[in-house]
Amino acid sequence: MNEPELNAHNKEEYPPMHTTEHIINRTMINMFGCGRAVEAHIERKKSKLDYALDRCPSEVEILELEKRVNNLISSNLNVTIEFMTQSEAKSRFDIKRLPDNASDTVRIVKVGDYDECLCIGQHVSNTSEIGTFKIISHDWNEVTKRWRLRFKLI
Repeated sequence: MNEPELNAHNKEEYPPMHTTEHIINRTMINMFGCGRAVEAHIERKKSKLDYALDRCPSEVEILELEKRVNNLISSNLNVTIEFMTQSEAKSRFDIKRLPDNASDTVRIVKVGDYDECLCIGQHVSNTSEIGTFKIISHDWNEVTKRWRLRFKLI
């Protein structure tokens, strides 16, 4: 089988941090019923994610988020890739964030059976390669109803 033709990717993500973003996103969806991060800035030393929420998470919920993400990371989940056409992906994924010039073939990244999403970035092959997730700060914007989470891996 020939390698699927995908759009060029101009980022050099740090795979452990980027894979952690996927786990955080799914955990936020599970805990708060929100969507994936509306904005992300993923770097090697520290990263931040913004979520559209109806309220600020409590300190107890924030500790629970950290605990759940670390439990998933320590589960040694395999990270796998699958390819499909955009028309096949429409039934399983929100494809409206794809760029207008996106290739017909899309790449799905799966973190075990926990999360799957459209993604062209770099990831670890197993969550055992990540380390420990640590929330370093967070803040709430009441006007925009956005919660910003800053984190690192230790």
